[in-house]
Amino acid sequence: MIDVKEAAQRASQYLQCLISSAKDITLEEVELTDDEKFWFITLSCYNIASDVQSLFGNTIKVFKVFKVKRDNGEVISMKIRTV
Repeated sequence: MIDVKEAAQRASQYLQCLISSAKDITLEEVELTDDEKFWFITLSCYNIASDVQSLFGNTIKVFKVFKVKRDNGEVISMKIRTV
């Protein structure tokens, strides 16, 4: 079984692997499912759309929710979280 800290680290690594332009990754929310089999981890980050846009400070803050298996730490989904 993994704890919430490990689940958050796994989610962060997964995000960095998939979105290389992600900057300032921040832990926003954590939730253990009622059956205690999964962690839901919400992370936010700034996603720079392009190098040209970054010159003008155009960054977009995005929120992602990760579903992480509690027994082995496998990230099984990543979804967009609207605010």
